[in-house]
Amino acid sequence: MRSPFRASALLALCTAALMAACSGDAVRPTPPVANAAKAPAVATSKVRVGLALGGGAAKGFAHIGVIKMLEANGIVIDVVSGTSAGSVVGALYASGQDAFRMQTTAFELDEGRIRDVSLFSGGVVKGEKLQLYVNELVGQRKLESMKKPLAVVATRLEDGKRTVFTRGNTGQAVRASSSIPGVFEPVKIAGNTYVDGGVVSPVPVDAARELGAEFVIAVDISSKAAGAAPDSLLGNVNRSITIMGQKLGALELQRADVVIRPSVLDIGATDFEQKNRAILEGERAALAAMPQIKAKLAQLRKARADAAQASARKAAADAARRRQAECEAARGRLERLTGRGDCG
Repeated sequence: MRSPFRASALLALCTAALMAACSGDAVRPTPPVANAAKAPAVATSKVRVGLALGGGAAKGFAHIGVIKMLEANGIVIDVVSGTSAGSVVGALYASGQDAFRMQTTAFELDEGRIRDVSLFSGGVVKGEKLQLYVNELVGQRKLESMKKPLAVVATRLEDGKRTVFTRGNTGQAVRASSSIPGVFEPVKIAGNTYVDGGVVSPVPVDAARELGAEFVIAVDISSKAAGAAPDSLLGNVNRSITIMGQKLGALELQRADVVIRPSVLDIGATDFEQKNRAILEGERAALAAMPQIKAKLAQLRKARADAAQASARKAAADAARRRQAECEAARGRLERLTGRGDCG
């Protein structure tokens, strides 16, 4: 026969346990509500910013000016995509070079280091020198080893499909992306043939998105098909590529958050002596776009922070409802044992 003392002690022990469950003092891996409300907002308000650099031959020096102003205004770029001339600047930038270092490289550029003429092949310029030069400048880093994720866009000649290179030989990918049809030899990579990425993606906004960019700043230096016909072979080829990519490029640019357009349309494809002016025009255009960039980024960050806080509040409310439900269940058991119970 169970003694009254042991029965009352057992009842007291059960009552204490159930009351503890209702009071919230039981040990459980639940973070404080205050921390739950704040931590997600800090973690998720970060916006992953992408920079999409378009093609445009010698106009590409403008990209350096744009990057100078982004850096000067504290705009941190997380991922980079590039087409043609944009892939050259993008590779240097993603490898860790800042804008001033790239500007020095541009001023020291000897065209002989990147131009290897071949009179007995399908193109005028072989492109091997460009490949070697780019690899030298990026410290022989492969695409997947860059300090910032990098996507290089080219056009697959067999079927005209856009191809995005994110792994492998950086110089080779840049060479493929820059291989203007009829001017550069097409590039063979893994059994396929590639030419200039500007044919299908003059400004690679989508490639930046595919790298995870949530906010894309696009730099458009592409010429528009207008005015008199060009009077040179390279000019004719560039105009043809412009016509082919113009509509596709316009659609893709609509998917950018901000588009920067340096005033370099009158700089010729081979006007490398105008590199200083192109850089200055890039600076001017980026400065003009800076208020828009900052305002849109601030708006997006605030929306992220507000959403995180709302999510934290909902999580806290859900946790409170679960605790109340647990307490109600415990009260029912307590009432059956003692005839009383309270979740208040």
